[in-house]
Amino acid sequence: MIDWNALGTNLAATAATALAVLLITFAIGTARGRHRVVDTAWGLAFAAIALTTLVLSHDHGDPVRRWLVTALTVAWGLRLAVHLTARNWGEPEDRRYAAMLDDAKGPRSLYALRMVYLLQAALAWFVSLPVQFAQYDPSPPGPLLWAGAALWMVGMVFETVGDAQLQAFRRNRANSGRVLDTGLWRYTRHPNYFGDACVWWGLYLTACGTWAGAATVLSAAVMTYFLAAKTGKPLMESHLSASRPGYAAYVRRTSGFFPLPPKD
Repeated sequence: MIDWNALGTNLAATAATALAVLLITFAIGTARGRHRVVDTAWGLAFAAIALTTLVLSHDHGDPVRRWLVTALTVAWGLRLAVHLTARNWGEPEDRRYAAMLDDAKGPRSLYALRMVYLLQAALAWFVSLPVQFAQYDPSPPGPLLWAGAALWMVGMVFETVGDAQLQAFRRNRANSGRVLDTGLWRYTRHPNYFGDACVWWGLYLTACGTWAGAATVLSAAVMTYFLAAKTGKPLMESHLSASRPGYAAYVRRTSGFFPLPPKD
């Protein structure tokens, strides 16, 4: 049985944690004049939420589940933060944020605070609900926990390998203007986004040992929605369609999200 009083306190503490991470990042982004630093804070906010919950759930959740779920979340968050920091280092402002701020009504910094930083703090807290509920589950580990860990591993492989393949492709100047269609990118146009979705559905499964944890299904669904239909896949494909002559043909033969054999 979940201790609802303790979990309620935890939910308030993790909301404050996510807010603190994004407000610090806002100060850095404003000082540097580049709000793309928020990409690094995205993964760090999830790691901070998981670690805060690990500490506060000490007397409430099963220790194996608490430590495993924390390790999975922190590993994902730190890998993403390091990857995005390395990718963005020395780059100008992200085109997404530049376009958003060009349409800002009122002070640009306050608009960025409201529409980027505070929104991402709220999303990180909401998407992390399965992580928090799982850590307050006192029951012994069961099949759903290990199934979730296995799905998380599938996701991490797709993310890590897909990002590495893309980095190697971009480093080769001969590939300028071309479309990556080998490796994992032969089977899905977005192996990194597909991997992200698998990670969070895996973490959702770790919370399904209780009905309360199972009720956090919207958290994984929201993450998948943003990846596949909102800020991930659509924005990336819009940019690539305009900048890569061969991208339309790639779209016709390659699955948009779930890995499938190419149509050619």
